[in-house]
Amino acid sequence: MKSKYFYLFILSIVALPIGFIIACFDALFANILINITNFRIDHFYFLIPFLAPVGLVIVYCYQKYGGNIKQGMTLIFNAAFDDNIDIPLRLVPFAMISTWLTHLFGGSAGRTGVSMQIGATISSNINKFFKSKLKQKDLICIGIASGFTAMFQTPLAGAIFAVEVMEVGKINYQALIPCLIAAYTSRETVSFFGLKTFNPIIDNLPHFSFSNILSICIISIIFGIAGLGFSSLMSTSKKEFPKILPNSLVRVVVLGSILSLILILAHQGRYSGLGSNLINLSFSGKQIYSYDFLLKAALTILTLSIGYQGGEVTPLYSIGTSLGIMLAPLFGLPLYFSASLGYAAVFSSASNTLIAPMLIGAETFGFNMLPYFIICISISYFCNFNKSIYDGQRCTKKVESPN
Repeated sequence: MKSKYFYLFILSIVALPIGFIIACFDALFANILINITNFRIDHFYFLIPFLAPVGLVIVYCYQKYGGNIKQGMTLIFNAAFDDNIDIPLRLVPFAMISTWLTHLFGGSAGRTGVSMQIGATISSNINKFFKSKLKQKDLICIGIASGFTAMFQTPLAGAIFAVEVMEVGKINYQALIPCLIAAYTSRETVSFFGLKTFNPIIDNLPHFSFSNILSICIISIIFGIAGLGFSSLMSTSKKEFPKILPNSLVRVVVLGSILSLILILAHQGRYSGLGSNLINLSFSGKQIYSYDFLLKAALTILTLSIGYQGGEVTPLYSIGTSLGIMLAPLFGLPLYFSASLGYAAVFSSASNTLIAPMLIGAETFGFNMLPYFIICISISYFCNFNKSIYDGQRCTKKVESPN
């Protein structure tokens, strides 16, 4: 018993400097990405034709020099369950530079998966450099909490996501306090470096009437199906594209060329990058098309499944937000209220996580929204049939026999 609490004490002490170091890396990563995004918007037509050649460079470098780091988040998950699996430090510059290039030339991708990979890589290498006996899984959880929080400055959600996402149905409670320490440290650090938060105010909330609750339940099912569709199509495309075009270099050139053409034709780059433009449009009363969520989903899946680098989280937020805007008038719900539910619920379904998305919604839009998020996300989560954007996620859910 005494050794257990001593281990937790050491892990908590270590979490503070780890959170600070990871936040410094992620602040650098995010700030450069912001500048790259602004540059791409100003020079879109000049840059987008080079998307396929840049994809060729990315895929070639990962094949030639990447080794196991091309597994991305799957490597992170596998390393958490096997102390003998090493996460090379070269993953950090590879992931950062390739994501910058993907965004610079117009690819549709996120950033949070990369920030979590950066965090997990740095934290997992603590054992290697200091010859400590800390569990690699706990260190990786700390790294994920720091990386996730650095992007959205939602420390409660970041900490819970880190201990929840590894194994469906099982939370790593041992790492929770260290993850909270790392997450809050990360938030304060990235705030110091000037990263801004996204916190729109949702002041038009529907009453808890039977008709409104019924409407929320129905759109929650739709959000869940949207998340399921995204994760399923992502998994399928990663398996099927290599069958159609077995050579990965040919694949990224051919499909990258098609991708760049679609991005030009589809509102001249509206679906390039993170998708934060769709989120901002949704919460500022600007034009959202009924097909925005579909095109953003399809182009993000295409981008990430053929070799470009980035994450899925922010695109999922934008997919859920724009879908929520479309569904709101159909079910008599306030626009921004419905968009905020979609923001968190589609991510919940796609990532196969339950508690963290509720906190994401509450920390982003206000804790007065928490009862609605609990209802919505509880439903959307159970509509995903255990599918996830994270291939390395372990599942401990068991279906009981009726006998």
